Amino acid sequence: MKVVIAGAGFGGLKLARKLSNKKGIEVVLVDRYNFHQFQPLFYQVATAGLDASNISFPLRKIFQKSKNVRIRLASITEVKPTENKLVTSIGDIDYDVLVLATGAATNFFGNRELADHSFPMKSTLDALQLRRGLLLNFEKALIEKDPLELQSRMNIVVVGGGPTGTEVSGALAEMKKHVLPKDYPELDFSKMNIYLLEGANKTLAAMSNQSSIDSCRYLEKLGVTVMTETLVKDYDGKNVLLQDGKTIPSKTVIWAAGIKGNIPAGIDKNMIARGNRIRVDRYSKVINQENIYAIGDLAYMETPKYPNGHPQLAAAAIQQGKLLAENLQNKVVAKPLEEFEYFDKGSMATVGRNLAVVDIPKPRLHLGGFLAWLTWMTLHLMLILGVKNRFFVFINWLYSYATYDQSLRLIFGEYKDEPQ
Repeated sequence: MKVVIAGAGFGGLKLARKLSNKKGIEVVLVDRYNFHQFQPLFYQVATAGLDASNISFPLRKIFQKSKNVRIRLASITEVKPTENKLVTSIGDIDYDVLVLATGAATNFFGNRELADHSFPMKSTLDALQLRRGLLLNFEKALIEKDPLELQSRMNIVVVGGGPTGTEVSGALAEMKKHVLPKDYPELDFSKMNIYLLEGANKTLAAMSNQSSIDSCRYLEKLGVTVMTETLVKDYDGKNVLLQDGKTIPSKTVIWAAGIKGNIPAGIDKNMIARGNRIRVDRYSKVINQENIYAIGDLAYMETPKYPNGHPQLAAAAIQQGKLLAENLQNKVVAKPLEEFEYFDKGSMATVGRNLAVVDIPKPRLHLGGFLAWLTWMTLHLMLILGVKNRFFVFINWLYSYATYDQSLRLIFGEYKDEPQ
């Protein structure tokens, strides 16, 4: 059985690793990048807390000892179900089984202006671009003569009050307090404003009510202006236009307000559900297809416990990848298949130093503050691939905790007056 896996995110990578060195199965793993990205820590790369290499791990190193997994670096453009072909930038790849694990991209809800002028944060490259943009913004603020333009550069707007928006807002607030005044003593950082805009009536809406309350309280303690029930209508690179007609002048807008599935051409449009996700059955097989599967953020699976689909989290993708690997092995030897059911181990988000929230469903438990922060750090450290990566992340965290500083505020590329 030749299994082609499109995407090396959490789901695709787990599937490939579980199928590694299994008899009767040949695996081709296709991705745009030659490394796996640890998405939960993108915001720390963007705010100069970690280096990009700390949260990235080469795919070929993972499969050095594998006899049946092959890596192909390519962009995926189309699926041809009738021909059993995956069309890529390096040519067509034949398959017996195709697994779509291409994840999700930033959803700008069709607004071209927002897409052109704001910073997304869905890849390591996005995080590095954001870090460069943030630092260049303050360099330009040093020579800004117009008070209104200067204030625009001192305002940072984060759109989306989910885990990503909450975490990056907290990290920026800590930079404002401990780092930026030392780097840019000519600037008055009491005038720097960090706005977190959320369309719902609370932050971390997917978590417990207590986590939402705690996260909002932590953010306000750090000096973040939290604006719930606030929708962004447009952004032209200078002013954020809100749905109620108000504007916030800002040169830096970070967009963390939604995601949509990365669906290649060739998938039946009738199988596309809300959020640009592909409808699959309980075995992760695309509806009306015999040998095409979808897992992770891309998959929309309705179950009695999750009638609106599973949460788009790393844990769900990993569990789907693991079970699909077992089911594909069972198909090879004609054993019965097992239906998928998501086991929710809990959710968490960090806001800043000694500040985090953790929800554990069974037993029903909520943690906040220092203990939640330690739990968050321990779990994320365990999930990072590679002993060396874990070591460097831990050393960086230890250094930052001891010194209230980071040492990665580097602007790569020529400094010039360029548009965002």
